[in-house]
Amino acid sequence: MRASGLRAGRGIIVDRRPLGVGAFRRLWVASAVCAVGGSFSLAAIPTQLFTMTGSSAAVGASAMVSLVALVVAALWTGALADVRDRRTILLAAHLGLALTYAALWTQSVLNAQSVPVLVVLVACQGLTFGSIMTTMGAVVPRLVPAELLPAANGLSSLVRYAGSILGPVLAGLLIPLVGLGTLYLFDALALLAVVWAVAKLPRLEPVRAAKPHRGDHPTVARIVAGFRYLAASRLLVAVLGVDLSAMVFGMPIALFPELAQRTYGGPVGGGPELGLLYAAYPAGVFAAGLLSGSFTRARHHGALMAAAAAAWGVVVVALGVAAQLWIALTALVLGGAVNFVLSTFRNAISQALTDDAMRGRIQGALTVVLMGGPQLGNVLHGATASLLGPRTVICVGGLLTTMTVTVIAWRVSELRSYTMSTPGP
Repeated sequence: MRASGLRAGRGIIVDRRPLGVGAFRRLWVASAVCAVGGSFSLAAIPTQLFTMTGSSAAVGASAMVSLVALVVAALWTGALADVRDRRTILLAAHLGLALTYAALWTQSVLNAQSVPVLVVLVACQGLTFGSIMTTMGAVVPRLVPAELLPAANGLSSLVRYAGSILGPVLAGLLIPLVGLGTLYLFDALALLAVVWAVAKLPRLEPVRAAKPHRGDHPTVARIVAGFRYLAASRLLVAVLGVDLSAMVFGMPIALFPELAQRTYGGPVGGGPELGLLYAAYPAGVFAAGLLSGSFTRARHHGALMAAAAAAWGVVVVALGVAAQLWIALTALVLGGAVNFVLSTFRNAISQALTDDAMRGRIQGALTVVLMGGPQLGNVLHGATASLLGPRTVICVGGLLTTMTVTVIAWRVSELRSYTMSTPGP
C-alpha cells in the first residue's frame, strides 16, 4: 500500500525524466541559477529609468523598444538557427546578454548614466533575449526525445516562472543594500553558468537546410519560407491561433491597477491588493509546474491544449465577475495553472510537429506570439476599459477566448486528434 502510494506521488509531482539526459540537465540547472540571479534587471532597469526621468511614460517606451528588438531578433535568429550551428548561436546570444548587463553595471558604477545609452542597452537586452528564447526552443528537441518534450518544457517553464516571482522580490530587497549597479553585475555573473552549460553542449548543426531562391536575400528568403511552411500546416496555424486568442483576449494584466484600486479598495498608487493580483497568476503557474507529472505523460496533446485555453477563458470570466479579492486571486491562481498546461503542450506540439530544418523559424514565430500577444492584449484592454469598464471588458475577453478556441478546435480536427505519436508533415 505504501509503495503504491509513493509511486502515485511520483506520478503527479514534477516530471523529472528529462533531467536524465546529461546535456539537458546541465542546461536546466544553469537556467535555474540564471532565472533568479539573472533576472534582477527586470526590476532594476525600470527603476533606474524612472529615477532618472520621473516618467512612467519613459518606462513604457523602453518596454516597447525592448519588444520591437525582441521581435526582430526572434525572426532573424529563427532563420539563422535553421542553417547554422545552434550551439554557437545560443552561446553568442548568452555572451551578448552578459556583456549587456556588464555595460549596465559599468554605466552605473562610473555614474555615467544617460537615458539614450540606457535605451540602447535595453534594445540590446531585447535582441539577445529574443535570440535566446528562439534558439533554445529549437535546441531542446535535439537534446531530449519527442516523448519527453512536454516534461522538458514544463521544467523550463517552472524555473522561468520561479525566477519571475523570486527575482523581482529579491531585487526589491537588495536595491537598498547594494544599489542598482550591483544587481546588473549579479545578472552578468549568473549568466556565466548558462554560458558554461551551453559550451558543454555538442555541436547542433541543422539536419537539413533549405537553400534560398537565387537572387533573394538569404535570411529574408528563409523567413518568408518559414511563414509559408507555417501557413501550409493547419495544425500549426491552429496552435498559434489558440495561443494568440488566449493572450490577446484573455490577458487583462493592464487592468490590474484599476481593479486593485476601484474594485478591491486598494490605495492610490498601489498596495497589497495590487501586489497580490500580480503575484497570483505566476503562483498558479508555479504550482502547476510542481504537479506537472499529473499531465506531461498524457498523449492527447492537442485536445489538452485546446481544453486548457478554453478553461482559461472561463477563469477570466470568473475574474471579471469577482466582487471580492479572494475570489479574484483564486481565479488567477487557477488561470496560471491552466496556462501552464496550455504553454507546455503548445511548445511540445510545435517542436515535435515541425521539421528540424524549419524549427528555428517556427520557434521565432512562437516567440513573437508569446511576447507580442500580451502586449497587444494590454493595448486592447486598456483602450476598451475606458469605455465599458474593466470588469465588463475582462468578462467579454474571457468569453471571446473560450468561443474562439472552441471554434478553432471544432474547425480543425487535427488539433482535437493530435497525439504524441502523430507524425509531422
